[in-house]
Amino acid sequence: MPNDSTRRNFLKWAAATGGAGCILTEGGFHGLPSVANGQALLPPNAVQLQPEVAPLVQLIEKTPRSQLLESVGEEIGQGTSYQSILAALMLAGVRNVQPRPYVGFKFHAVLVVNAAHLASLASPNEHRWLPIFWALDYFKTAQSQDVKENNWTMAQPAENAIPTASKCRQAFLDAMNNWDEQAADAAVAGVARHLPANEVYEMFFRYGARDYRSIGHKAIFVANSWRTLQCIGWRHAEPIVRSLAYALLNHEGDNPAKGDAEADRPWRENMPRALQFRDDWLDGRVEPDATTQMLSVLRSGDYQDASREVLKQINAGISPQAIWDAYFLDAAELLVRQPAIVAMHAVTSTNALRFAFRTTANDNTRRMILLQTAAFLTLFHTSMRARGRVTDFRIDDLEPLESTETAKAELATIFADVSNNKPRAARRLLAHLNKAKSPGNFLNEARLLMFFKGSGSHDYKFGSAVMEDYYQVSPTWRNRYLAASVFNLRGSQDSQNPLVGRAQKALGG
Repeated sequence: MPNDSTRRNFLKWAAATGGAGCILTEGGFHGLPSVANGQALLPPNAVQLQPEVAPLVQLIEKTPRSQLLESVGEEIGQGTSYQSILAALMLAGVRNVQPRPYVGFKFHAVLVVNAAHLASLASPNEHRWLPIFWALDYFKTAQSQDVKENNWTMAQPAENAIPTASKCRQAFLDAMNNWDEQAADAAVAGVARHLPANEVYEMFFRYGARDYRSIGHKAIFVANSWRTLQCIGWRHAEPIVRSLAYALLNHEGDNPAKGDAEADRPWRENMPRALQFRDDWLDGRVEPDATTQMLSVLRSGDYQDASREVLKQINAGISPQAIWDAYFLDAAELLVRQPAIVAMHAVTSTNALRFAFRTTANDNTRRMILLQTAAFLTLFHTSMRARGRVTDFRIDDLEPLESTETAKAELATIFADVSNNKPRAARRLLAHLNKAKSPGNFLNEARLLMFFKGSGSHDYKFGSAVMEDYYQVSPTWRNRYLAASVFNLRGSQDSQNPLVGRAQKALGG
């Protein structure tokens, strides 16, 4: 169990970082239990990891779910760092959970790591380990599911096929463009070893936005893996980017490079549009009317209509920010129109695409992401209609419901309504945000409820995305965006996750 000194040291780090960064010093592995050869569950050709993290990964892989939190708690008590735990969690996921046949489902054990990390950084000091412990437990569920399905384990790369430093970049591009999994696996190992991290992910940002398959999970994996690597270090990148390339090449049926599947058409049609942007397209006017018009096209048009509208607005002098405002509002509106899994991914994939747009240094990639996000959102509309009834709710018509309660009492009422009456909670929250100087009190309480009441990966993925994107939306619209989020947040009357007690006990609290 962690001693008081270790706990105080972690809290000092948490306070020092202010929830804005990541610990970057290596922790020790004092007292880490050795693993005898006879205990090894991995096949002999399983991918090998960096020696400083391999024992901790094995601990996570081999420890039964019923004992894992306690075992990791002991490691923390003996000095193992937050960074090492996060790295081991991510690497255990990519080594043991196959991102097929769908980049989702059990693979959320990997996709959720960055969301848990962001929640940890932003949480109160005394709760900062809870998201990571939840993710550790969730990994064991995914690992068990993978064993039942096919017991996949990432193998060592084919060393004799890995291209040299001078050839690996083009080999990777050729393999990805040809949807050649075997060639891509060898080439991506080469780029991880030989190219700078930024150069590697410049390529991934494009491929993450290439097709709508897996309802946005490809873009989510690109963004979240990059962000996790910023914390744990590029030396751990090779197995992570191999998993990423494998996921991005997921498809059904014939080779997409040799066909004309609907999922690939937006990218192909948007390539010439991206070349038609005005030279100073990143400048422009942030006009609410332009956002409203873009939102109208997203509601009623197809991917071609939406992409054309983006090009039209850009060349009319509208800022990309006004277009992103429409994207965020449309995703939030979909969540109210059909509160279910597809709409939730409209929110999280828009978050990932916005991150890629903000992070890439390639002007053409940025243009393509702006166009592709419009196309993806119309495809989310189509997917939702295929699932059943979609209401006609419009986010710009949401009316605030005023209250005479104190701000503290008003928040309590709002979170009770999140459990019992989400439409009323949205109206009350809009009124509260319009009066409040900051959304901080609401966000802090929503985050704690995510920890204590959340039970699935989407609680963390969605919550972290919404709390980040509130600040990406223009002030004119951001309160409406956040108000709509209550349709997928946790309320105060929801059942508590029993895992919290175990995690607190394992941490000595």
